[in-house]
Amino acid sequence: MSFDAIRKDPADFAMPPNLDDYERCTADFDWESASRCLDGLPGGGLNIAYEAVDRHVHHGKGDKVALRWLSKTDECRDCTYVQLMEASNRFANVLARLGVSKGDRVFTLCGRQPQLYIAAMGTLKAGAVFAPLFAAFGPEPVRSRMEIGEARVLLTTASLYRKKVAPWRHELPSLQQVLLIDDGDPAPGCLSLAALMAQASTEFAILPTQAEDMALLHFTSGTTGKPKGAIHVHQAVLFHTLSGLYALDLHPQDTYWCTADPGWVTGTSYGIIAPLSLGVTMVVDEAEFDAQRWYSILESQRISVWYTAPTAIRMLMKAGAELAQSRDLSTLRFLASVGEPLNPEAVVWGQAAFGKPFHDNWWQTETGGIMIANFAAQTVLPGSMGRPLPGITAAIVKRQEDGHVTSTSAAGEVGELALRSGWPSMFRGYLHEQARYEKCFADGWYLSGDLASCDAQGYFWFVGRADDVIKSAGHLIGPFEVESALLEHPAVAEAGVIGIPDPMSGEVVKAFVALKPGHDPNESLRREILGHARKRLGAVVSPKEIVFRENLPKTRSGKIMRRLLKARELGLPEGDISTLESDER
Repeated sequence: MSFDAIRKDPADFAMPPNLDDYERCTADFDWESASRCLDGLPGGGLNIAYEAVDRHVHHGKGDKVALRWLSKTDECRDCTYVQLMEASNRFANVLARLGVSKGDRVFTLCGRQPQLYIAAMGTLKAGAVFAPLFAAFGPEPVRSRMEIGEARVLLTTASLYRKKVAPWRHELPSLQQVLLIDDGDPAPGCLSLAALMAQASTEFAILPTQAEDMALLHFTSGTTGKPKGAIHVHQAVLFHTLSGLYALDLHPQDTYWCTADPGWVTGTSYGIIAPLSLGVTMVVDEAEFDAQRWYSILESQRISVWYTAPTAIRMLMKAGAELAQSRDLSTLRFLASVGEPLNPEAVVWGQAAFGKPFHDNWWQTETGGIMIANFAAQTVLPGSMGRPLPGITAAIVKRQEDGHVTSTSAAGEVGELALRSGWPSMFRGYLHEQARYEKCFADGWYLSGDLASCDAQGYFWFVGRADDVIKSAGHLIGPFEVESALLEHPAVAEAGVIGIPDPMSGEVVKAFVALKPGHDPNESLRREILGHARKRLGAVVSPKEIVFRENLPKTRSGKIMRRLLKARELGLPEGDISTLESDER
């Protein structure tokens, strides 16, 4: 099945897109002019929290709702920009009282609760480093990240502390304070955040941080070894702001919902910083995914821009488009997806269910922000990552044996996706691992480790991670292409594809498939899906074997862990599985 390009009619735009002329904007772009979208600290310097919160108050917009929090029990609580400024000032004063110094790491381990967002801004105001963790991590992933990051302060709940930190806390001497957000008496060795906040002033002089001062520490898992702590600086706020403007088409009057948890880089870059820096109202839902609840939020909160993940989109697809069509979603004008490449059928499903396609984009923890995107005013090619943002130079390169790289201009040729280094949100290092960081660069390019191609129109197409690509009988087979074809079968809910050794072809394709409700795994269905894939992809590319699974191993951010499927299939080391969420062997 092929998918037609989704072309945009200017008459259909609810408001003019921020990036209305891609070619002109990219040709005229320069970083010095772009930096004028920020205020900078009044006394000199740059601070993410000032750009995200305080400057809006100083411009007379303090009464606007910054954060609308929805609890699991359907409590709705609004926090205006002036309230967020004062609360984050209190938190910064708490840190100062505890002796936290510039550059100290403040970790958070809690659900999507208001205190988390206040702590993020307060930490940055205090000149400390915000290091969020995902609350569903087990004790070992929490410990390893806090050890690498040399955690000075932890903000968490009594339950999470008791289960995931207390047993080993005495072995981490850098961790001097634990702040609990629960009401009531704190556990031994911990402090009550509420009590400290009540005693703190709402006035705080933001430390004069500079553009290159460390601000954020995000952890990402490698295929082997321990997690990597990617360092980001205050200058990243410039790209957060611009990419929110261009890639997510955020306008001041928007009500915006990013479903990502701040424990992941998306939930910080685009679930906190970008929307706040652009002065929009952002919705935060404490609860986990539920299709009915999500549609209710889209409708009742009058969401206009929605940023979510492919896993969630596929779960909504499984629930049926009728749920969306039964709601008044007339305010919804822009849908975007992040986390892993979005299969083309999901893009098209968005058009059918919402009257608008999902706009895929591409970036990594290391890039700090969206690098390549499908833009509001541009034609969407289902399955494509889109085109580079203004100020970003992307290319397809080949690594040479001598360590250098060469770029290719041939349309459709597969190579490694690389970015010309130097954009504001580019990571500045892996904490304590300089050699590992330096290996990510060659000849002025950041080498992403993702294989892709670029067509004649300048749209980039994901093929797979370099270590995921299957080499069969001289052909390079991208697992994403095979998985997308399998997902077109009406019985298939999820698919993961790997290459396994073959004496004749080098490797052949093996697929692991989870079925939609109402479909039973049997030999007849297996043959049917194999036939569908062969018809769609041809004999060389299609799977030679399909294994049914109730579920596939995924990270907590929803990415299918192909390397784990391959390691288990071939009896290889599993590597870092600290982000593993679901796992049906």
